[in-house]
Formats: sequence, structure tokens, C-alpha cells
Amino acid sequence: MTAEAIPAILNLPIGINATGTRNEFDSIGTIAVPANHYWGAQTQRSLIHFNIGHDLMPKEVYHAYGYVKKAAAIVNTKAGRLPEWKGKLIEQVADEVINGSLDSEFPLYVWQTGSGTQSNMNLNEVISNRCIQLVGGTLGSQEPIHPNDHVNMGQSSNDTFPTAMHIAAYKMVTEKTLPALTRLHDALDAKSKQWADIVKIGRTHLEDATPLTVGQEWSGYAGAVSDAIAELTHASQGLLQVAMGGTAVGTGLNAPVGFGDEVAATLSELTGFTIKTADNKFTAQGTLDRMVRAHAGLKTTAVTLFKIANDMRWLGSGPRTGLMEMTFPANEPGSSIMPGKVNPTQAEAMLMVCIQIMGSDVAVQMGGAEGNFELNAFRPIIINNYLHSALIMADMCDHFREFMIEGAVVNQAQLTNNIERSVMMVTALSPVIGYDNASVIAHYAIDNNLTLKQAALAKGVTEEMFDRIVVPLNMTKPGSADIKSK
Repeated sequence: MTAEAIPAILNLPIGINATGTRNEFDSIGTIAVPANHYWGAQTQRSLIHFNIGHDLMPKEVYHAYGYVKKAAAIVNTKAGRLPEWKGKLIEQVADEVINGSLDSEFPLYVWQTGSGTQSNMNLNEVISNRCIQLVGGTLGSQEPIHPNDHVNMGQSSNDTFPTAMHIAAYKMVTEKTLPALTRLHDALDAKSKQWADIVKIGRTHLEDATPLTVGQEWSGYAGAVSDAIAELTHASQGLLQVAMGGTAVGTGLNAPVGFGDEVAATLSELTGFTIKTADNKFTAQGTLDRMVRAHAGLKTTAVTLFKIANDMRWLGSGPRTGLMEMTFPANEPGSSIMPGKVNPTQAEAMLMVCIQIMGSDVAVQMGGAEGNFELNAFRPIIINNYLHSALIMADMCDHFREFMIEGAVVNQAQLTNNIERSVMMVTALSPVIGYDNASVIAHYAIDNNLTLKQAALAKGVTEEMFDRIVVPLNMTKPGSADIKSK
């Protein structure tokens, strides 16, 4: 055999100046595809058979897949399995995939083969034809860059698709979701410090309780988000193990020895993530448990955010007949019929986002539990739900922070009035005069619509004792109240 001639690589912009259709082929036969697109026969068949709804495979999956194809090309070239010019050409086009320049060439729907094979072949065909264009070849000829033999060398959809899933998910959660959560935490923490000495009446069971400071209450919110960040970070670490190298069923058939390790190491260099090939490829391909656990981290974070947002809309309820403890920014009119009405819309949007994420977790759980033997064939629904959840959580945290939390203001007059009217501060008197006597004072105040001080004085507590013991700010600081009996 003579050595293959090395063609010149042309400097051509992305795009095909053609109309009508061209014929592409696969193992089933020939099919017409749009002449102005790079995809081939298998992509076109998927568009015909799975034209379902409006849910397209997320572009983040293809961008991540671009890293996989580039890493594989680098490893195959280094080992001499690919001629250097072919490997470099595939790398060049993979970069166009990674940076989103070829996004219009990935039209497939989420609802497709559960292995993700059609999306893998969509990518292989696009890279192949773009490479062919760059060497002046005939689109659809699969020469000199073949979608399977070259772009997919040493790979299977069964190991590359879950690898791309993990990269896309980890990239989204670490670059968007966790930073947005951190910004929200910092805003809550700043408010907590700002309001450290502003006293308010606490509530348990939606009933009046003993006092605390607004800062202490908000420190609880900041702490909850901090805990959620830690748990989500931990849950996301499992995504750094990938299925690469297992090929069809986990045995690594048709992949060189060590291929998975080498590709994982190259992926680490390309992405900056510490990626390693899974110790057990049968686990990595037969299950999607790491994706399930990662989404569970999003779900539990949504539970935290739901609680905080719900508290906010209650604290800001009013402006005349609600709790009226907080005033939030008036971002937009709240009613088409009631002039002047302003609603806690950011909190409502956060609650809806959290409900969506909780619902998505059910789909992820069911998808993770499904699949048979050596392949979980419910990959598209899981990665679609994960990326959707991670994205809307990130966006919502930034909106909630910017348009609600950062502009929150304490209604000091309402807090002062609540303190003056509160009965549960009688708790400070209980160690001094006894629980039963304190209870009598509390009920007397409620029954006769008196302040606690008025009721206490009426029941024999001296004004000096009351003023010394019932000090709202002291009650927020353990050990500061005088509990010595007279």
C-alpha cells in the first residue's frame, strides 16, 4: 500500500453554501439530508423517527462531547492509530463543537434512543463532514475522515455518552450553580451581619415565640445555604469518574489497553477538571447512579431554597394587614385590577423553580432505576433534567438575590410594635416567678388585651423586676438574662 497523501487544510468559515438535498448513507441505506447542513444519514433518520415535542438535546451535552472527541483524537494520534493530520483536523473541528460554533448542527430531540447513540452519531457525522469540507472533499463521502472509523475510533456511544453527561453536568454545576448559590449565601450573610442587633419576635408553629434578632434569623438562612453548597459540592464529585474505555458493555472491546485512562487524563488537561476513568466500567455503564446522586444534591438544595423563599414572602406580607416585618423591592406592578399592589414575585418564582427541580428528581430517580443488564438506556431524560435543574437553580438564585434579598429593608416600627405586644417574653420571668405564675400572666394579658408589662404589674410583679428581667435584646443572648429569684 502506498502512503496516504496529506491534503492541504483549507481556511474555510463554518457553513455550506448549498440548497436542496444531498444523499448520505449508513448501514441501512441512502437517505436525503438538507444540503446546507453537516449532519448525515443517522441524524436524519432520528429527525424523522423522533420528532417529538420541543425538547432538544441540550447543547451543553454536545459541547462536552466535543471534549471527548478531541481527547480521543489526541490519544489515538499519539499512539499512531490516527495519522497526525487526521487527528489534528478532528481536534480542530472538535474545538468548533466545544465553543458552540456548530450548535445549529445538533437538532436532535431528547426523546431518542436511550443510549444516546443518535446524538453520538450526530456529532460524528458533523465532525466528519466539516473535516471533509476543510480538505476540499465531497460531503457525505465519509472520506478521508470517516464518522465511525476515525471520529469514533476506540469508542462506543455506551461509554462516551455517559462520559459527556458527566462532563456537561459537572461543568454546569461548578461554573454556574455553585457560584450562584455562593453569591446568594454571601448576600444573606451580609444582611445577617447588618441586622445583628435588631430584635424581633420569633415564631414557632406560626405562633409567637421568644425574641431573637433579625440577624440571627437570617444567619439561619445563610447557614442553610452554606450546608446545601457543601452537600451539592460533595454530590457533584462523583461525576468526575467517567465510563470512558468501557466501549459496548464495559469490557473495553475494540479500545486499546489503557485507552480509558489516557482519554480521562487528556480530558483533565482539556477541561481543568480532575477526571478519571471509573474503576468498574460495568457499574459506570449499567447504572447512572452517580447522576442520580448528583441530581439529588440539586433536589435537597431546592428544599432549602423553597423554605427560605417561602419565609420571605410571609415576612414581607402586607403592606397593611400582613406580617409586614420586611419590605422588598417593588420590581413591577402586582395586579391588573388593584392599583398600587406589589407582589413577592421573586419568591414565587423561586418556589416554582424548586417545585420543578423536585419533580425532575422523580424523573431522574425513575430513569436511574431503569435500564437492563449492561446498559442504562434512559440517559437522555436524566441529563436533560439534570442540566435543566442546575441551570434554572443558578439563574433563579441570582435573580432572587439581586431583585429581592439585596434590596430587603427591615420594618423597624412593625418589629417594635410586635415586641411591645408580645406575650411570649413572659418566658424570661418563668425561672424567677415560676412557670404557673408566668402562665397566669400570659393568659391574663391575652384575655384582657393588655401588654405583658401591664398584665405582670397587675399580677404583682414589680416594675423594677420586670424591666430588669424582660429585656428583649438580652433574651437573644444566652446567659444574659437575670434568672435569680427574689
